[in-house]
Amino acid sequence: MLTVAHAGEEGSAEDVWECLKSLRVSRIDHGNHSMDDDQLVKELVERKIPLTSCPLSNYYLKVVRKMEKNPVKKMLRKGLKVTVNSDDPAYFGGYINENYQSVCDALNLTKKDIYTLAKNSFEGSFLSDSKKQMMIEKLNRYAENNDLICQQSC
Repeated sequence: MLTVAHAGEEGSAEDVWECLKSLRVSRIDHGNHSMDDDQLVKELVERKIPLTSCPLSNYYLKVVRKMEKNPVKKMLRKGLKVTVNSDDPAYFGGYINENYQSVCDALNLTKKDIYTLAKNSFEGSFLSDSKKQMMIEKLNRYAENNDLICQQSC
C-alpha cells in the first residue's frame, strides 16, 4: 500500500520520524525540517523516501523567509529524493512551472539539478513501474538530445 503524509513543512523533524515509524509512509509531502536531523536525512536517503517540495507555498507560508533559503538544492546535495511541485496553485500563485522557475532563479540550479528533480518526480510518483521507466527513458532521451532549458542562471 502506498501512503503519503504531510510533515516537516511547518512542523519538526520529529514529525517526519513519526510518519516513518507509525504510518510507514511511501512519500513525505514537504519535509523541509527533515534537514534539521542528520540521522533522519540518512534514513530518508537509505529508504529512498521522496520529499515533495512546494517552493512557492513554502515562501508564502513563511516556512522559508527568502526563496534563496529554500532547502531544495541542499536536499539534492545530501542525496534526498526531493521533487518540485505546486501546492494549491490558485492560492499560492504558481503551478509547477512557476515553482521550478522560482527555485531555479533563487538557487542557481544547474541543468543536472533540474534533470535530477524531474527524474525524482517520476521515481517518487505512484505510477506503475513500467510507466515510471517509460517516462524516465523519455526524460533521458530529451536530456541527451537537448539542452535542459531554464531562464537566467541555469
